[in-house]
Amino acid sequence: MKNAAIAIALGMMLAGVWGCEKRTERAQPTGDVEKVFRIGLIAKSSTNPVFQAALNGAEAKARELSAKYAGKVKVVIDWQTPAKEDADRQADFIRQLVNKGADAIIVSCSDAHAVTDAIDHAVGQGVPVMCFDSDAPKSKRFAFFGVDDIDTGKQVMKHLAKAMGGKGTVAILAGNQNAPNLQKRTQGVREEARSYPQITLKDVYYHVETPEDAANRVQQVMNANPDITGWAMVGGWPLFTDALAGQWKPEVKVVAVDALPAQLLYVEKGITPVLLAQRVFDWGYVSTDIAFRKVYLKEDVPERNLSPLVPVTKENLAEWAKTLKDWGFEVDPKYLK
Repeated sequence: MKNAAIAIALGMMLAGVWGCEKRTERAQPTGDVEKVFRIGLIAKSSTNPVFQAALNGAEAKARELSAKYAGKVKVVIDWQTPAKEDADRQADFIRQLVNKGADAIIVSCSDAHAVTDAIDHAVGQGVPVMCFDSDAPKSKRFAFFGVDDIDTGKQVMKHLAKAMGGKGTVAILAGNQNAPNLQKRTQGVREEARSYPQITLKDVYYHVETPEDAANRVQQVMNANPDITGWAMVGGWPLFTDALAGQWKPEVKVVAVDALPAQLLYVEKGITPVLLAQRVFDWGYVSTDIAFRKVYLKEDVPERNLSPLVPVTKENLAEWAKTLKDWGFEVDPKYLK
């Protein structure tokens, strides 16, 4: 299963990306001629499977809307995402989409500070922007869709404390330290940890956001700190590879965010008693619907749109695996039984 996440991501990328169509005017909900309504979709990383799922969701909703409004408008997803996290590239993509005539832009911010000016520029040019997964709340974006990040961190710590029997030493794995959503999740872990006087927080550890980098980082920290008995992973990056599965100490518990196919191995083996799954398909599916309703249909939409977490355990593993398959993931058949 090593490198499974990369294989999944590449397969989904090849299967899912829409072709680009040249156009010079933005769609309007009137007239008899079918127009293109272009939504720019900018995620953090095109090689991260959670964002490939978001792309699949956006394209699924685009097909639904195009069928519903056939003859009036065709909804097109314009995927503009760096291979690895790069907030400056995200800002460049926002400006490029404005120049290409995008009708709306949806973005997951790697660094809110770095993209806020670009978001505000787009809005100033008449292109509404919303955020998903990772917000830029000080920008002029009109809405956000995703989990409550502070509550997510609290849930990670709560499940981990239960698995650890309320005592031990916890390390936090937090990915990109500039990502606002991960900062808030880390805050949530810290706040919840105060409820457990016999649990000590060791430190927060960061890494370059690839599965291999994350797994190496965890192993390095474990080797240097044998007193660690729990990991609060506010993102499940190292679990996208099986590198840790064969050498994990059974007394060290892990609770992580996300539950994609490659990560299910860790639930099966009991290393992670709980994975807190984000509905990553909905990042694209629901966000596309919100953007279309706001911009094309001129509807009022809530500014803050929260998505629930799904706790995944051995008990509901098969049910969750079926959900992943429905979202377009390749899932090991053993998890579907």
